[in-house]
Amino acid sequence: MNVVTRGIRNAFRNTIRTFSIVLILGLIIGLSLAMLVAHQAVGQKISSVESSVGNTVSISPAGVRGFSGGGSPLTETQIAKVQKLAHVTSVDESLSDRLTTSNSNLVSAVDAGTLGQRFAGNSGQSFTPPPDAFGRSQSGGTTTFTPPVTVNGTTNPTNLSDTLGGGTFKLTSGNVFSSTSSDNVAVIGSSLATKNNLKVGSTFTAYSTNITVVGIFDAGNTFSNNQVVMPLKTVQTLSSQSGDITSATANIDSITNVDSATTAVKNALGSAADVTNAAAQAQTTIAPLKSIQTISLYSLLGAVVAGAVIILLTMVMIVRERRREIGVIKAIGASNIKIMIQFMTEAITLTLLGAVIGIGIGVVAGNPITKLLVTNSTNSSTLAGPGRFRRAFGGIGNSLSSVHGSVGWSIILYGLVGALVIAIIGSTLASYFIAKVRPAEVMRAE
Repeated sequence: MNVVTRGIRNAFRNTIRTFSIVLILGLIIGLSLAMLVAHQAVGQKISSVESSVGNTVSISPAGVRGFSGGGSPLTETQIAKVQKLAHVTSVDESLSDRLTTSNSNLVSAVDAGTLGQRFAGNSGQSFTPPPDAFGRSQSGGTTTFTPPVTVNGTTNPTNLSDTLGGGTFKLTSGNVFSSTSSDNVAVIGSSLATKNNLKVGSTFTAYSTNITVVGIFDAGNTFSNNQVVMPLKTVQTLSSQSGDITSATANIDSITNVDSATTAVKNALGSAADVTNAAAQAQTTIAPLKSIQTISLYSLLGAVVAGAVIILLTMVMIVRERRREIGVIKAIGASNIKIMIQFMTEAITLTLLGAVIGIGIGVVAGNPITKLLVTNSTNSSTLAGPGRFRRAFGGIGNSLSSVHGSVGWSIILYGLVGALVIAIIGSTLASYFIAKVRPAEVMRAE
């Protein structure tokens, strides 16, 4: 019987000890794989956030806050200056306007309600105020207020989350138009489509022009689903706002260049624009995930060390128990190397059996542990920021909580390699004790 076969057989000499060691190693390796899954999943999410949000600079006319602020629109000439700046890879432009009963046949899908009526009254329109605290009627005219429909012209129709005020953009039917289109086409929200009995191929009137519906989207909330998205050139032409821009997003080549690019944009546009970037907010938002990365990495290293220590102590104990056996084997001519290989094979056998259990635990527990870590971390942090950033980062916060971890073949391979490393490290000290055994001393002691 060669030393490898003998080592495998020796791993099962003590059934209770073998079962206990394999179970403990399985739990340790399972924890290691779960931490590795969490580390990788969180790392991918961090990279996604940094590449999609952290490397942008938002530009809006000074004083503008949707339709509640003031200021004058930016021009395409001003935006052209931004496009020429260093580290700016592209600029997405948009123009917002309102469709009312006076310039469109669309009926808003949002009911005015008490809040809408109050806002209308504050803006100078007649409305019927709600009863007072005692249920008595208050003075006021009969309302004629109907919430408008927001229309957005954009050069980036494939990524409308920010244009729509946050949320998740999902095209439910049809297609989006091209970024350079100037056709009289539109993608509309699902609520607006339902309210007006519109579908892909239907037409509606806006600015005394027939507009064809080419797509319908769902943004996850009623306000966003009451909007119309059209090509920028089309909105500029039909609304007589040629060359006007109400917001723009500059995409930067790297998150490390965002601060310098922000300064350059501010210098290029001066006091005509409010310029902000998402780098600081992105870093604040992903801070909990970076904490998870650190925790999972330390837990992974700790589990590997613990496994190596368990194997080491186990093999040292086995060597001490078998000193006489080792001495006899040496006495009949076996070398230290062969005996070391036998005990190393025994350690590898125990560890690989533990790895089989550990991989099963990792497959089952990897994603739940990842979700638990992410949920606890994101719930302990708060998202803050005015206007569009609050909406945008609210969406990021939701996406962070949806981090998904899975055990692929690469993770399983790492688990097996890790098990071999644990076995080898754990056998090192045992090999030292094997070399120290002297056949004559063992026989004399016996």
